[in-house]
Amino acid sequence: MDKSSQYKIFSDPVHGFITIPKGTILRLIDHPYVQRLRRIRQLGLGYLVFPAAEHSRFSHAIGALELGQRVLKNLREKDTTISDAEVTGTLIAILLHDVGHGPLSHTLEHTLIEDFNHEMMSLKIMENLNKEFEGELNTAIKIFKDQYPKKFLHQLISSQLDMDRLDYLKRDSFFTGVSEGSVGINRILKTMRVFKGNVVIEKKGIYAVENYILSRRLMYMQVYLHKTVVSADALLRKIFKRVRYLIDAGEDVEIPSMPLTYFLSKNPSSKKRITQKMLENYIALDDHDVYICIKRWAASEDLILSDLSHRFLSRQLFRTTFADRKERDKLQEEIQAKTKKYLKKQGFPHDDESISYYYEANESYSEAYRYENESIWILEDNNKAVEFSKAADTKHIIALTEPVVKPYLVHLKEI
Repeated sequence: MDKSSQYKIFSDPVHGFITIPKGTILRLIDHPYVQRLRRIRQLGLGYLVFPAAEHSRFSHAIGALELGQRVLKNLREKDTTISDAEVTGTLIAILLHDVGHGPLSHTLEHTLIEDFNHEMMSLKIMENLNKEFEGELNTAIKIFKDQYPKKFLHQLISSQLDMDRLDYLKRDSFFTGVSEGSVGINRILKTMRVFKGNVVIEKKGIYAVENYILSRRLMYMQVYLHKTVVSADALLRKIFKRVRYLIDAGEDVEIPSMPLTYFLSKNPSSKKRITQKMLENYIALDDHDVYICIKRWAASEDLILSDLSHRFLSRQLFRTTFADRKERDKLQEEIQAKTKKYLKKQGFPHDDESISYYYEANESYSEAYRYENESIWILEDNNKAVEFSKAADTKHIIALTEPVVKPYLVHLKEI
């Protein structure tokens, strides 16, 4: 038999050739739920700042899957007992870990469904797939939910050093051109071991981990929380807020996307559970639904919705001003007055509701390493593992554990 017929090869600019054996995993990759990820940008609106950041959630899922294959092979070579069924289950969980992301990834995560996070939807989708695949995802779901006896398998999917983070840091660094985010992935994977049921890093991998933590901090500062990305996200949320306001006011708003019509008119909540109706509409959504709607709303008779949509399409974004909370709150009063004056001059509605679409007070939050509860452990010898900050140069590692909170105000550039 021709061996090439037993697997499929993906060419990836980040990890090279990725080989996927034919079977359940490849059938999942070809499933519409996973193929949908091709139509969702990994970095949301990051492309408005970094022109080449057009990569998709699909490429990230395949990349994380490849890293999962590498680390499981490495752990087996180090005499860790992992059955073929456990390998398949872990790889499925890694592949599907982000399948619950909505349009533009995190940007609209809390806008479409209240009390929601994408992990909830990923699990719901996995459970649906499990019915379709007649129980083939049983092990994967247990691992994903951390209900499988071998806890280290879940740590490969969700921890401070999981395949998800290792891939997206390397991938996002590559496509944004921010070299500070580049991580020595292979060094980390090769030095991973299982010690007393948990994933640890051999001592020779300590500097690669240190670089990884620093890279996370730099990527958050330079990419994920870039001031222009923050303002673009705010503008998009304001557009959706305005549409909801108009619908609630009884106005006739054309929404070309049927799934978005459902979410914007029904205002569903996942506080109790994700219903089948919510799931069906959610998996029909991708980035294209958002853009086709914004293009239509740019021609809206509502001056504010039309203006916000035009700003988004032509990249006439808001400005982000960082300041401490006290200064920001003081500045907010000034911004409100200037915004009111500007809108009045433009002939726009300028009541309190109307001006609220043109500014936002908020704060960004990032955490490079959390050493409490979710520690990274370094194996110093065959009998002892220590928490990373105690194994490395303590001073600067402890500094990286401090959360960075940056209050900001998004507002019109014109004022």
